[in-house]
Amino acid sequence: MSGAAERTRTFTWSDPMIGAKAALTMSGLDYLRGMGKGDFPPPPIVDLVDFRFLNVEEGRIVFGFTPAEYHYNPIGSVHGGVISTLLDSALSCAVHSTLPAGTGYTTLEIKVNYVRAVTAKTGPMRCEGKVIHRGSNVATSGAFLTDAEGKLYAHASGTCMIFKIANISKSEG
Repeated sequence: MSGAAERTRTFTWSDPMIGAKAALTMSGLDYLRGMGKGDFPPPPIVDLVDFRFLNVEEGRIVFGFTPAEYHYNPIGSVHGGVISTLLDSALSCAVHSTLPAGTGYTTLEIKVNYVRAVTAKTGPMRCEGKVIHRGSNVATSGAFLTDAEGKLYAHASGTCMIFKIANISKSEG
């Protein structure tokens, strides 16, 4: 079986601290818009999973994603962890789009519902995240993964903690 039907995937990514340091100096909305335009490199997870920015506005973000074999689990469909990663990214970036400069966030919890299997045959998809409630310390949001016709494949709700960032460069050399 060795070597039978092998496939190869190679990808590159940029230094994640370039964008992380820039994020400290601007609002979340300006930062995400800049990333979407290519002014800042995306975080490595974007290149690893292979999704892209389609639209961002305050409280809402949309990613594009095309499922491929390299996303598959052992039973021949896109791994739930990949779908969860997309949904979590949409949930949290929607929250990020509402934050002022010097403010960060982290996901506290995420609840994912898988509605139907995603495969390479599903074709291009959209993952949209929207803020439901934004408080000073906690925000909640929802996300939906749909195909080109708008058919739902998965949805999620999540909670993010919001906090002030002192200086991110202290923890990373």
